[in-house]
Amino acid sequence: MAAYTDPRGDDDEMPELSDCDDDDDVVGDEEQWLWLEEEEESQIVNVTCLFCDRLLSSVPATLQHCMAEHQINLVDVIRKHNLDDYGYIKMINFIRSTKCDASCLTALPDAALPWESEDFLRPVLQDDPLLQTDPEELCEESSLSTCPSSGAESHDALQQRAQAAEERARSSEEALARAMDDLHKLKLLAQGLVLNAETSRPGNLGTVAELREDEDEAYFSSYGHYYIHEEMLKDKVRTESYRNFMYRNPEVFKDKVVLDVGCGTGILSMFAAKAGAKKVIAVDQSEIIYQAMDIVRSNQLEDKITLIKGRIEDIKLPVEKVDIIISEWMGYFLLFESMLDSILYARDLYLADGGSVYPDLCNISLAAVGDAQKHQDHIAFWDDVYGFNMACMKKAVVPEAMVEVVEADKLISEPAVIQTIDCNGVCLSELEFASDFCLKITNTTDITAIVGYFDIFFDKGCGNKVMFSTGPQVTKTHWKQTVFLLDRPVPVQAGEELKGKITVRKNKKDPRSLLVTFDLGDRKQTYSLQ
Repeated sequence: MAAYTDPRGDDDEMPELSDCDDDDDVVGDEEQWLWLEEEEESQIVNVTCLFCDRLLSSVPATLQHCMAEHQINLVDVIRKHNLDDYGYIKMINFIRSTKCDASCLTALPDAALPWESEDFLRPVLQDDPLLQTDPEELCEESSLSTCPSSGAESHDALQQRAQAAEERARSSEEALARAMDDLHKLKLLAQGLVLNAETSRPGNLGTVAELREDEDEAYFSSYGHYYIHEEMLKDKVRTESYRNFMYRNPEVFKDKVVLDVGCGTGILSMFAAKAGAKKVIAVDQSEIIYQAMDIVRSNQLEDKITLIKGRIEDIKLPVEKVDIIISEWMGYFLLFESMLDSILYARDLYLADGGSVYPDLCNISLAAVGDAQKHQDHIAFWDDVYGFNMACMKKAVVPEAMVEVVEADKLISEPAVIQTIDCNGVCLSELEFASDFCLKITNTTDITAIVGYFDIFFDKGCGNKVMFSTGPQVTKTHWKQTVFLLDRPVPVQAGEELKGKITVRKNKKDPRSLLVTFDLGDRKQTYSLQ
């Protein structure tokens, strides 16, 4: 792990009709009307009358039939009660479901219409053509049908139709813009309806659909980008280790309640469900949670996995306790991103007695690196840049820790573990620490950098223990390694020991980043990992 603009302007105008001779206008208009009539004939549909069992060939024919046979003008009803799209749909479904007489509609009061209930939004007839008709179009066509049909007046009728269409388009675009603004809120609300999951604190239900804007917004937003999840899923060392731990130890998961913190695409939750978990609760604050919902449904696991959007610190789980907390929380140099803080919060609040956090053990190791070319490329480079001395840049460049792959043959010392973390017992304060270390040198050369990496263990209660490493000596992972370049190389001899002290603390300005300080004899350097 590591994180509609409308194309039309407001000044768009309706294209003007070409200025040609009157005779040409008349001929052109007649051709257009003939084309429209042919198009209507080609789109004949069966429409059931609202008040009898008669089948009509089109919506206009149905309205004409209602006027001739049932003495009711539906357009008049729409205008009288100023029905919008929803009101019109409710009216049609009300008439069909109650089988009311046409005379009832003419005596309706202006207020308290009998179809105001949301129940009448449900179609009575499947694919009812009347429900697919815009009530505004019905009213406009009714007005236009009363106009004479001479050539010039047909021209005006077409222009009116085009202007009405333009206005409808503008209204639709405005509605779409509003809808896009509210999309995120609707998603949050839909989550609660679909998954029946509580996503807010007690007594604060009014904030379910509110956008959370705090210092973590950029962090969680980064995990909404799909390429990050693709990279992590393709990391076989990472993903297969979690899978192997769960599949090879089904007794650990059988009939257990599992919490997956920072679930991403839901891969760990699905592993847990397949391993025998009774219930899995998957939590993530980023937008990827909506894709995870689809993934879970696509794999028919929605009966076992409940997904909740939100920070684990802000939500309330639908259970009081869980038996297992599983998470892939590790960042560069293990502690970058500070996601372990959230795991410890969940552990202290939700983990049942006898339960466990997995992975349960982690350690951080250091080793010395001798890579003169890398040092030349990134540090010594500034001594002579196209003939200019830019050595002052080193003060800015050196403190930036690098995340990259270190070749195993560049290691010039044995590794040394500088910190071990028991995820079931560690306290939050212990995630900032200082540790002495001693690196046994294996090659006579210059030390150009210190490299840091971590190892992960699935150990507690496991008959089949699983572990993986992110070190230079094994298969590369997406974490790579963390490299701390020295400002100047240190000559060493094979067999000697390089002693030093490392201090790891959070950056107060950005708690998700790390400040790492090395004391190596007479030199001291602080690096930022961000």
